[in-house]
Amino acid sequence: MDLYVVLGLPHGATESDIKRAYRRLARRFHPDINPGDRMAEARFRQILEAYETLIDPDRRSRYDSGGGSDPSGQRRSSGFEGFDFSVRGADHSATFGDLFAEVLSDRGSQPPAPEQGADLHLRLELTFEEALAGVTRAVTVNRRETCRTCAGTGRTRMTTGTCHVCQGSGAMQTVRGHMVFSRSCSACGGSGQQRPRPCETCAGIGQETRSETVQARLPPGVSDGDRVRFAGKGNAGLRGGIPGDLYITTLVAPHPVFRRDGDDVHMVLPIAVHEAALGARLDIVAPDGPARLRVPPGTQSGQRFRLRERGAPSTRDGRRGDLIVEVRLMLPRVLDERSKELLREFGRINGENVRGPQG
Repeated sequence: MDLYVVLGLPHGATESDIKRAYRRLARRFHPDINPGDRMAEARFRQILEAYETLIDPDRRSRYDSGGGSDPSGQRRSSGFEGFDFSVRGADHSATFGDLFAEVLSDRGSQPPAPEQGADLHLRLELTFEEALAGVTRAVTVNRRETCRTCAGTGRTRMTTGTCHVCQGSGAMQTVRGHMVFSRSCSACGGSGQQRPRPCETCAGIGQETRSETVQARLPPGVSDGDRVRFAGKGNAGLRGGIPGDLYITTLVAPHPVFRRDGDDVHMVLPIAVHEAALGARLDIVAPDGPARLRVPPGTQSGQRFRLRERGAPSTRDGRRGDLIVEVRLMLPRVLDERSKELLREFGRINGENVRGPQG
């Protein structure tokens, strides 16, 4: 067996190359990672033997000269012969730094902190009237909820048995040269018993996707692009974390008559010539119901009138904006001879120059 081939290295490999190759292969074939895999365990023993031989300058020199990994066929005596260095679950670190990092991380490890659930976002289409009056809509939300099978633990209850890695001792021995360190078994967490299996329903995440119907109440006065928050209706938190929120963005359809600008509502009102000239009281439909507009005599086309608090309600304090009416003069499409004669007479009586100096 060529030890260089075992580590996948050329014969002139440096000490750093040997350590790197050992770490890479140990992460792949270590017994902790492949519990119960006899082939992986045998492969790891070959990797360990190759590493211990090639990392030691004297043993590597004898091996390169054709003397094998150890000319006596046994490892060198070190005064620790009374200890068992071939226990199950043994772990061999490449450096003392690696070894003590593992020991300290076991002592200082803490369970993951709770995480807040993610927010969800939806869009909801509304008519102009629904946006002004407010509406309650039933919306279906697909959200992550706590798994009902495992109650969010991510594990299913099962009959426990002895841990097959540490054989029920709850500890693993770590070998570095001629020193033995003991630490908690990583497979069972030091309990000596097999850990519960991941929940099949949620694949160990602790959450499952479920559809829920939410009664979304949108307040009066929402406008196009507004975002309404529904607290706690987002995804559930992990490990007991608080849930996220649901945000609904409103999409308000345009209206054929009204146009909104903030809390004010604008509209264009066609009026006849005689109404503009003589004045009139006109019945109109405002966003909140019927209204009456007084048009004074001599009203010009394009003139605007403001009806106080007849616009859209504010989502902040409920106060309504104003309705702004722009009048537009409309001439008859067809005039009979009598109407034409009257207009000519009107022009002779009121012959002022309406175009000013350029007329």
